[in-house]
Amino acid sequence: MKADLGLYDYLPWNARPSIKWPNGAKVAFWVAPNIEYYEIDPPVNPLRTPWGKPTPDLVPYSERDHGNRVGHWRMMDVMDRYGVRGSISLSVALLDHHPEIIEACKERKWEFFSHGIYNTRYSYAMSEAQEQAIITDSIENVQKHTGQRIAGYLAPALTHTERTMDLLAKNGILYTCDLFIDDQPFPVNVKEGRFISIPYSLEMNDIIVYNGSMVPPRRYADMLKSNFDRLRKDGAKNGTVMCIPLHAYAVGQGHRLAAFEDALKYITGHDDVWVATGREIAEYYYEHYYDEYVQAAKDFKKKHPARS
Repeated sequence: MKADLGLYDYLPWNARPSIKWPNGAKVAFWVAPNIEYYEIDPPVNPLRTPWGKPTPDLVPYSERDHGNRVGHWRMMDVMDRYGVRGSISLSVALLDHHPEIIEACKERKWEFFSHGIYNTRYSYAMSEAQEQAIITDSIENVQKHTGQRIAGYLAPALTHTERTMDLLAKNGILYTCDLFIDDQPFPVNVKEGRFISIPYSLEMNDIIVYNGSMVPPRRYADMLKSNFDRLRKDGAKNGTVMCIPLHAYAVGQGHRLAAFEDALKYITGHDDVWVATGREIAEYYYEHYYDEYVQAAKDFKKKHPARS
């Protein structure tokens, strides 16, 4: 393993091109529901096991299925009320397991991007051919079922190989959600083509907040609103991106839904917010700022070679 994969160049906030979002928006806001499918007895990966107990581990398995049976529909209703289209981080196998969810998202013109095939199959120790097969399957099956060509990728269970980003770019994927280092899009260094990262926040991720940090729902709403306020303030000078990553089996629980709605109402109530999808943010950035950022990074590296 390399000491540094060299995926991105250092360019501090005050040395960047100034981003102006459509209609003068200060923040590009997107919501990324993870619509996932978990196998009760997945193939063995020697580096990670999906369940904490011997198979069948029914408790976490059934908890996750609550999202597809109940939570998704609650979450979707709230998003409908505030005119927010989701960008679906999709376990591609769900196309076959729950086509009714896919149809509901298609009707609302939501975006679909890949989150691997199953969230119980990890990229660790995969060969290049195996990882390529997942990407090919994602592109072909999402196109077949939705008419969309995927633009984004979030690695299954956030697992990667050294070649993941290169393969995504080679296959014409526009953006990754797997780099958590910034509040703006930025170019990712790959062997061929162009590729970017767009912000997908672990700090605002409902699973991490609820299941990891054990934060109560009202506090989560306050966190979302506070994060938005900060990004909106910074975005007055240089446009920012805010993402709310969701999991229907978490945010769609009855005692948590009102907190999500409270935050969504607050954020969409501002007229200087661009409510977009991941694809729309990526395409706008490519058209208006990609080349300018690349040049700014080169100029900074010449002036500060020791920092790069």
